[in-house]
Amino acid sequence: MPNFPQHIRSSGNVFADLGLPNAGELLLKAQIVSEIADVMKSRKLTQSKTATLTGTAQPDISNLMRGRFKGFSVERPLVMLNSLGHDIEITVKPVPRSRKVGGIKFRREAA
Repeated sequence: MPNFPQHIRSSGNVFADLGLPNAGELLLKAQIVSEIADVMKSRKLTQSKTATLTGTAQPDISNLMRGRFKGFSVERPLVMLNSLGHDIEITVKPVPRSRKVGGIKFRREAA
């Protein structure tokens, strides 16, 4: 019988689980891009049409959809999502006493 690795519980951030630097930023970008992909699907937008609507080059849309975030700030996909008709709210609050380090959380609201 093969020796499979032991099951490991995720931290909730696959990028952190993989030990990647800037894991919080990568997760946030992935969540924002996932929202963009959902908008594209629901509105039946091609990458070219999405690029036109967001003022972005089509190859950049392709890279984002493939999870290639290098060279993209967090702000850029946020602005793209805003261009697709979504409001963006950023809330800053103190870290709870149970933690020493702050975190970043993406929350999607229903329309």
